[in-house]
Amino acid sequence: MPITLDELKSRGIDYLLASVENGELIMEPYCACGTMLDETYRCPECSRNCECKFVACSDPRAMAIVEKLVAGSPSFRHFEASLIAE
Repeated sequence: MPITLDELKSRGIDYLLASVENGELIMEPYCACGTMLDETYRCPECSRNCECKFVACSDPRAMAIVEKLVAGSPSFRHFEASLIAE
């Protein structure tokens, strides 16, 4: 079921924003407050250490790739994913 970024924010869910660029999956980390994170995953706005276990996919192509990662990679076993609602 698609989800909005506002829903993620209201639920306090940190997330990875997934998209496909030039045929490659790109996942950018975001704090639940909506701030983009750097490699430390510490939010400069709210000073939280974020844990991104939810993947918000920008389109069906990104979703298909993420579903394969979640199903086939032990590193992604505990992740959830959903399309972003338009």
